[in-house]
Amino acid sequence: MGKAQAVRDGLDAVLAVALGASCAACGELLEHPTQGPVCDRCWRVIRALPPSAFQVTSVVDRAQAIGAHDAELRSIVHALKYDGRRSLAHPLGALMRERCRWVLEDADVAVPVPLHFSRRRQRGFNQALDLARAIDLPVVRAIRRVRATASQTDLTADERHRNIRGAFAASRCPWRTSAVKGRIVILVDDVSTTGATLEECARVVRAMGASEVRAVTAARAAMSRR
Repeated sequence: MGKAQAVRDGLDAVLAVALGASCAACGELLEHPTQGPVCDRCWRVIRALPPSAFQVTSVVDRAQAIGAHDAELRSIVHALKYDGRRSLAHPLGALMRERCRWVLEDADVAVPVPLHFSRRRQRGFNQALDLARAIDLPVVRAIRRVRATASQTDLTADERHRNIRGAFAASRCPWRTSAVKGRIVILVDDVSTTGATLEECARVVRAMGASEVRAVTAARAAMSRR
């Protein structure tokens, strides 16, 4: 064991006792709090999704997520998005790179799904931007949200598409829009359910001249049965 590892282990032992920090996913006490707010076990049990979990559309050429939006992964995404655990974007980005390779291959730029300025001000950050920065591609904020929308949570698939229609537009910065022209673009978001948001963003990016539009998300959610 190296000296640096011994120091980390000692610090973990002290912090585990002093802070009593619990895992953001399972709630168990963290043995290694210096390694982040989620325990090793919860990262290991996240199951991968097959490529068939996403439907290819006329505007999104390829799409993939780390896993299903349930159990540990749902809690991790919730901790990032609502609890402000922004350090989780880095390990989530690593899992995106690992499990979404066929979507990310040969891609040129990452474009995060934007928040409306009112939501961005309330939350303090955009989780999609943090995730985009963690997938090792140049990040271009080429689209902006021009209309605040109602929560998608309790809407049907058709209602989601109607709700989000016209909510996005091209950036006002010419260099940002030119940065996607003729490029393979990766849209990045935290969760996809029906794909309505990704499709709407893809239409905007295609109108800027992107050669191909793909999408990666941290999680893929299933529509609840009502």
